[in-house]
Amino acid sequence: MSLPETPAPSALPISQPTPVLNPFLHDLGVEFLEMENGQARLALDLSERHMNSWQIAHGGVTMTMLDVVMAMAGRSLSSDLKGVVTVEMKTTFLQPGGVPGGRMEARGKAFHRSTTMCFCEGEVWNGDKLIAKAMGTFKYLRRLKSGENMKKLYGSD
Repeated sequence: MSLPETPAPSALPISQPTPVLNPFLHDLGVEFLEMENGQARLALDLSERHMNSWQIAHGGVTMTMLDVVMAMAGRSLSSDLKGVVTVEMKTTFLQPGGVPGGRMEARGKAFHRSTTMCFCEGEVWNGDKLIAKAMGTFKYLRRLKSGENMKKLYGSD
């Protein structure tokens, strides 16, 4: 069984910060708004599929947005857009994320960078309501192992 081809970046309905499609973010419907000078922004129009059992935005959706926007902020400081991996992340939820039809916006900022690490903060907003705040540490990588190499190392599910 072969996997479907990834569409050309120009054919993607949602702009991506790099030419490589992230299937998870694409499936969520994440919209990339900004990524430069240590700052990043992204947004998500909430639908039924983003809700938890209480019919409010799932905390995992909020944390995904925070993780990605902080990583993007850190990556924007690297001239060659090196990959980053999350080393640690702390999230504080302040209020429910939103309901179907709402829109969440994540804002990230890199506030310190060393040769191999970047330290960032992020916020998720729904209109004028602050939903969650996070701080994260990210490690710059020269090259990520491909999915095929990871399957060889760890097997597949």
